[in-house]
Amino acid sequence: MAKYRISLIKGDGTGPEIIEATMLVLNNTGLDIEWEECVAGEEALEKFGTPIPAATIESIKRNKVALKGPITTPVGTGFRSVNVALRQELGLFANVRPVRSFEGAPSRFNNIDLVVVRENTEDLYAGVEHYVDEDKTCAESIRIITRKASERIVRFAFNYARENGRKKVTAVHKANIMKFTDGLFLDIAREVAGDFPDIEFDDRIVDNMAMQLVKNPENFDVIVTTNLFGDILSDLCAGLVGGLGLAPGANIGRDYALFEAVHGSAPKYKGQYKVNPTAVILASAMMLGYLGEKDWEKRIVDAVAETIKEGKYVTYDLGGSASTVEMGRRIAEKLLKV
Repeated sequence: MAKYRISLIKGDGTGPEIIEATMLVLNNTGLDIEWEECVAGEEALEKFGTPIPAATIESIKRNKVALKGPITTPVGTGFRSVNVALRQELGLFANVRPVRSFEGAPSRFNNIDLVVVRENTEDLYAGVEHYVDEDKTCAESIRIITRKASERIVRFAFNYARENGRKKVTAVHKANIMKFTDGLFLDIAREVAGDFPDIEFDDRIVDNMAMQLVKNPENFDVIVTTNLFGDILSDLCAGLVGGLGLAPGANIGRDYALFEAVHGSAPKYKGQYKVNPTAVILASAMMLGYLGEKDWEKRIVDAVAETIKEGKYVTYDLGGSASTVEMGRRIAEKLLKV
């Protein structure tokens, strides 16, 4: 049996509670996993004076793989997003967010199964911004789109589609208005598509894409787009299937991979054990798939689906009254039966 050493960041707010529930599930796989705990975010800032200690980066680089609970990002003030900084520091250029319908989850749709692949390292999230004047009445942000990053993410999306039996890739852009930046991205997407004749390709302008996702989400399979558009559309897609509590995410680079929930740390619920642990549990399943444990990935997803369908041990957002850990425990129990 393979042995895995994985960096573990429990996160802020409700993060430790969610990780506790996730560990119940992973422990029931029987896989030989050694966890190396490290910190980031508010806890790290208090202890070490930085939201991302060097020891945390070193741990992830040493182990190659990390599982992370949600981390608080202050709005408007405070330190810059730890999530963004980790992606840039580790070269995690691809953000992968699968979205699927679960029977029993409150949703207006029941047939969604798509994946948003988002470029992770540039665009407006590169953080190249400043005030133009001394009085801070005008601010400027520079949008950076490069051939290298665009080709890398589009090629990743096509390879992901091919490896996972997906049939179609849709590139999302705003090339009708931003003719240089998004024009470059779209031109490269069309070039790369030529190398994958077995995968259908089309493109959509981002505002039209938002409407189409709400009207006809079943028409889409793999969506590839730039950083900001991907951030927005992936949350929209999560809303189609019941919310961010059901939305896992993976950040993958050439050498390292980090798995997390899409949602934030929900600090107002800290200590109440009421938030849905599904997103991180599904992210941990993606992690096992990345490590080659495809069977366990499928079994965890199936156990989640069975638990939500049953509806007896689910959290408040899914219409139940179970605690975070109670739901995790039920998924862990189901895991042994699927």
